[in-house]
Amino acid sequence: MSKASETGKLGEAAVRRYLEKKGAVILDQNYRIAGGEIDIIAALGDELLFVEVKTRRRGSMVSGFEAVTERKKMLIMRTAIHYCMEHTDELQPRFDVAVVSMTDGRICDIDYLENAFDMSDCDIIF
Repeated sequence: MSKASETGKLGEAAVRRYLEKKGAVILDQNYRIAGGEIDIIAALGDELLFVEVKTRRRGSMVSGFEAVTERKKMLIMRTAIHYCMEHTDELQPRFDVAVVSMTDGRICDIDYLENAFDMSDCDIIF
């Protein structure tokens, strides 16, 4: 496993713990289809959270939020639709982004943005 993938796994584990402390139930992790992946899928209240996790060293040139490009958002939305077709339920989908800051292999901070984006600019309807 590369250092970057190890760092990413540490960040995802931290966000899972963060969500569980908030009362979320983790439904799936690293859900993949051809051309797309969602890091964490969780249920919280009446919402189905699709969470993109970006782990960065403190002081990185590009913030984790900037790394979630329009193309990445479209891939996440397409993957979320696929997940919902496989797992029917009444939960309202929500797209969140979590940015994890690390220093010397330790988690320093989690910046969590609820409703980071939505499907309003998309031709697809949930």
